[in-house]
Amino acid sequence: SNLGLDAQTGVEVANEERPEVNGREVELDFQDDGCSAEGGTTVAQSLASDTTIAAVIGTSCSSAGVPAAEILSGTGILLLSPSATAPGLTLPEDRQPFFFRTAHNDEIQGAAMADFAFNVLEVQTAATIHDGGPYTEQLQAVFADAFTELGGEITGTEAVDPKATDVSGQLTELAAGEPEFLFFPIFTQAGGQVARQAGETEGLEDTILAGADGLLSPTFIEAAGAENVETMYLSGPQADFGDRYQDEFLPAYSDVSGEGEPIAAFHAHAYDAYNIVLDAIEDVAIEEDGTLFIPRTGLKDYLAELSEYPGLTGSLTCNENGDCANSTITVREVREGEFVPIWNSVDGDLE
Repeated sequence: SNLGLDAQTGVEVANEERPEVNGREVELDFQDDGCSAEGGTTVAQSLASDTTIAAVIGTSCSSAGVPAAEILSGTGILLLSPSATAPGLTLPEDRQPFFFRTAHNDEIQGAAMADFAFNVLEVQTAATIHDGGPYTEQLQAVFADAFTELGGEITGTEAVDPKATDVSGQLTELAAGEPEFLFFPIFTQAGGQVARQAGETEGLEDTILAGADGLLSPTFIEAAGAENVETMYLSGPQADFGDRYQDEFLPAYSDVSGEGEPIAAFHAHAYDAYNIVLDAIEDVAIEEDGTLFIPRTGLKDYLAELSEYPGLTGSLTCNENGDCANSTITVREVREGEFVPIWNSVDGDLE
């Protein structure tokens, strides 16, 4: 998916800058988890049996992250995700000890989108759609809880298949509640269908459409049709990480990927993840008779104590649950096929 390929490019940019650690060449092994529990299980089992793996940067999706974190923690392998944002991954009672992330926790994203909808757009009613996966289900639930706490009303919630080609039934059900705002933090295929069909659904013609970072990709606009997503709102991580990001990282990203612009939202988080892993290796590795030993528990302990790390995405400090991110959430509006940042959870209005 674009989410994974985007993060892969972030890692490749970092690797071009830092191809060695402790005098050894860093070997990258890219695996596709398919953004699914099955894929996460298969890939994690393969990596868990490989004694040459020092650490894993991933998974791209929370659905793959849940089983992968359990399998890799079971064998003591660090799993540092740049984009798996589901709250459940770092809940104290569920979190696997070797799992950390440089991406935000959707407890923050869901609350930020609720704040934007209720206080900025001043809508009173909202409906949600998820696809049954941990990222989408948990994010819409956080949004719904926060929106309700602010004084809003959730008029309905529906689930769609991630590969859905027709969502008219679910949209008709939601239209009965006459929501002013429809939040569907899902992925491109089903998200494109929702955006395409919402405007054709009686009762939703004037409903404000909104999504999240799983849809922050040009492929979503292509899937939905640009005319169907004009003025739609999408939440996600910070949109601009400053001069170094603009002047050095983005040109390098373009050179590595062959794409003019990033194709998803978490490339900088993957860049940071790579550099943190290398710093951890440099800190804990032991050289003995020409062999480099990397204590895996040492890598975990390094992450657990990470404080004010000067990342591309900002200052990163890991808490006791493995959340390390700069957690500013930005809302973008789709304007003529572009994602234009208009508001964030720290500064408010950006225009």
